[in-house]
Amino acid sequence: MISRREFLMAATATGALLGSGTAGGWARLMAQQGLTEEGLLSMPAFGNVTLVHITDIHAQLKPIYFREPSINLGVGEVAGLPPHVTGADFLKLYKIEPGSPDAYALTSEDFVALARTYGRMGGMDRVASIVKRIRDERGGNMLLLDGGDTWQGSYTANQTAGADMIEIMAALRPDAMTGHWEFTYGTERVQEAIDSLGFPFLGSNIYDAEWDEPAFEPLATFERGGAKIAVIGQAFPYTPIANPRWKIPEWSFGIREEDIAAHVEDARSGGADLVVLLSHNGFDVDRKLASRVPGIDVILAGHTHDALPEPVVIGKTLLVASGSNGKFVSRLDLDVQGGEVRGFAYRLIPVFSDVITADPDIATLIDKVRAPYEEELARELAMTESLLYRRGNFNGTFDDVFCQALIEEREADISLSPGFRWGTSLLPEQAITVEDLHNACAMTYPAAYRTTMSGSMLKEVLEDVADNLFNPDPYYQQGGDMVRVGGMAYAVDPRAGMGARISDMTLLKTGEAVEPSKDYVVAGWASVNEGTEGPPIWDVVEAWLARNPVVRVPDNRGVRVKA
Repeated sequence: MISRREFLMAATATGALLGSGTAGGWARLMAQQGLTEEGLLSMPAFGNVTLVHITDIHAQLKPIYFREPSINLGVGEVAGLPPHVTGADFLKLYKIEPGSPDAYALTSEDFVALARTYGRMGGMDRVASIVKRIRDERGGNMLLLDGGDTWQGSYTANQTAGADMIEIMAALRPDAMTGHWEFTYGTERVQEAIDSLGFPFLGSNIYDAEWDEPAFEPLATFERGGAKIAVIGQAFPYTPIANPRWKIPEWSFGIREEDIAAHVEDARSGGADLVVLLSHNGFDVDRKLASRVPGIDVILAGHTHDALPEPVVIGKTLLVASGSNGKFVSRLDLDVQGGEVRGFAYRLIPVFSDVITADPDIATLIDKVRAPYEEELARELAMTESLLYRRGNFNGTFDDVFCQALIEEREADISLSPGFRWGTSLLPEQAITVEDLHNACAMTYPAAYRTTMSGSMLKEVLEDVADNLFNPDPYYQQGGDMVRVGGMAYAVDPRAGMGARISDMTLLKTGEAVEPSKDYVVAGWASVNEGTEGPPIWDVVEAWLARNPVVRVPDNRGVRVKA
């Protein structure tokens, strides 16, 4: 079994690593000389089965910057446990050197300087190189599993209803996938796409809403390395709540723990030596599930975008978190003998795009699917002097841009922007292109609404989202991060009970308290309600950028987290 120390030594390709304050072309060249493709990818073969996991790519075909969260709070029993450890605490927990490649890939610490030192990450042509190398090394012993949120999140995915990603993924030859944001393309498109995949789309927790019967295959079985493997697919349980129900009225979702337990039992009674849950539940839901449903050997977690350098072990279940946006590929080697896992070796492979060679066939295919849109993708809208990012429990600077654009362009007092976890990052002095903008908002229900809400209704909205995020029972956590708010400040106590987490709501412009009985003009986007009217959010933000060609984002004063 590969140890934590061996993993970190290999992943960082130790030696010639520079301090976190370095930047510039020479420093970047020297840092990259300390990284090699061989050092990143080489791993002594172990056992007889290899699982390769990718998840939450969000249609990012090209290398990107993506800042990991500086705040990722856990509540209840998971407070202070991975993945609810960030920044310097994360580095200390996993014994990662500050300023190292792993520090850059896995945390927000000194992000700008390290991004300029180590460059972009991801790119599906680089992911393809990793997958092909492992497949060549392990031969018929490997399974490639896609955790979903694959077809959505970019300009080209929106233009093609996911066809660009579907074509690229077909070339990588996954063995199975599950989903979440895929369903926002609507029933007809999703069914059409699934019928064309050539590999299983698994959804053990999706039922026909009218007949209350399974709508998708719950599991698929494979033979690898002399072992029979059952892969159970678990789509995001709260898709019709977090996303528009009206786009998929034929299907109902849920955690359906009893169904998973039944599928595990059926797989075991059918002779499965290894049972894998390919999950889009979110990490904390999977942690609880692992403690309650025996017989699952591996859970490949998705949805919450967490990246952990080693599995979390719950009883006999390994929980693997593989990050997002193509930044990482997980390789899990297993020794499966006599119907049980007798040992494992794990590598979370960081996809440093300047170090890992692009697969030429996939690179050509990416260029082909992007070619009709390249001119528009590259069109520059503005320049940012601030680091723009989204990921985090409460606010991101890119969200602050959206909120300010909504207030000014829609003439509102207060703005609301959804707490999506997807959306790439931009470094200071980087141009904001059409592609960058759409990486933060490309979706199928983009209308920017303008309405009135009473102060009491605003509080109810914030309380509802806070409960989705901070309910101590993971099975009741139904959404993303906290809704982003512009024009208004508030305090939040994550540990308080339902309906008591939000307080001290004030208007930033005047400092006046938000009165429960008073109405306020509110602008927002991504409403799940059918028939929402308004211009698409990208038009609103582009218009604001035209009037603000140099973006400077002040420190966010809107959220005070009570300790």
